[in-house]
Amino acid sequence: MVRRPLAVVLALGLLASGCGGDDDHGSAPTTTSEPPTTTVDEPRAFVSSVEEVTAEDLYASWRPGCPLPVEELRLLRVPHWGFDGEVHGGRIVVAADVVDDVLAVLADLYEARYPIERMEPVDEFGGSDEASMDANNTSGFNCRLATGGTGWSEHAYGRAVDVNPLQNPFVRGDSVLPPQSARYTDRSLDEPGMIREGDTAVNAFARVGWIWGGTWQTSKDYQHFSPSGR
Repeated sequence: MVRRPLAVVLALGLLASGCGGDDDHGSAPTTTSEPPTTTVDEPRAFVSSVEEVTAEDLYASWRPGCPLPVEELRLLRVPHWGFDGEVHGGRIVVAADVVDDVLAVLADLYEARYPIERMEPVDEFGGSDEASMDANNTSGFNCRLATGGTGWSEHAYGRAVDVNPLQNPFVRGDSVLPPQSARYTDRSLDEPGMIREGDTAVNAFARVGWIWGGTWQTSKDYQHFSPSGR
């Protein structure tokens, strides 16, 4: 009788237990690993809403005697790209009859990822155009007089939009509004949010027939767009 070494016997036993038979657990299943899938989140779609407003909603920007009844104003809620490269929720008040125009423009700017620092009704700034500009707020309706004039501004009719006022000041002679934007009177600067002839913002407004204040002759209102050109 030939005695096999114990190690060989054990090895043969293990081989035998792994061969044939009905035992499904006789051999480990073969597994393969796949590399993790990397997904890139797409920005959310441009989804807007339009709401009626009341005098209580516009407690600082509207009052009896304004040229447009509050019933003819609307609040638009829209997403917009910020200077930080992120999507933010924006709110802007305009006249009901220009809602479609303004939404078309803002959708174009969103698709182009055009940066807008913030967009809130001027009521958030106590109805102060100066405070709104200081905050670089893109705005629409405000029942106020035209800058440097005695008649109503187009903003009082809800038919004007000011975009990124810090980068796009109002300039008349030596007067710059807001004053801290003096460096942006040099329109050769290439900085985010600045509006120039033929750029994304000017073209988007032009497609709906709105005119840029940067084309004015006696003054320049680089932030301002309106269908009347005033």
